[in-house]
Amino acid sequence: MTPPHQKRRIGLVFLFGAILVVGVVTLLSALQDNTQFFYNPSDVVAEGFETGSKTFRVGGLVEEGTVLKDGQLTTTFQIKDFEREMRNPLTVSYTGVLPDLFREGQGVVITGFLTSETSIEATEVLAKHDENYKPDINYQSE
Repeated sequence: MTPPHQKRRIGLVFLFGAILVVGVVTLLSALQDNTQFFYNPSDVVAEGFETGSKTFRVGGLVEEGTVLKDGQLTTTFQIKDFEREMRNPLTVSYTGVLPDLFREGQGVVITGFLTSETSIEATEVLAKHDENYKPDINYQSE
């Protein structure tokens, strides 16, 4: 015969274990919804590319000499991969105000959807700054 306190303790252990499991599952599902990965441009232009959703993110470098503005708010440019050669360029079309750090040769993360195999209609453009910090050599201390 087991004492009544032992049964209550075992019940509490199972209760706290169930609460812990529910909390971990809730936390992991919330984190999964909020993680935002991006594809490489070479993956997007690869044969048979499919995304899990209509909109997705692509990260790459703005190619030199490809930025074209139409005089309004629409900008078209091409991005290239950081790491690999691409079989076709990836063209991005964005209507809106670009970030201040947007430049040719700089890193960008594009959120948008495919309009063809090699072009994206962007809904958001995030510019990344260069991680190489250099001191200002013209700075003179007095």
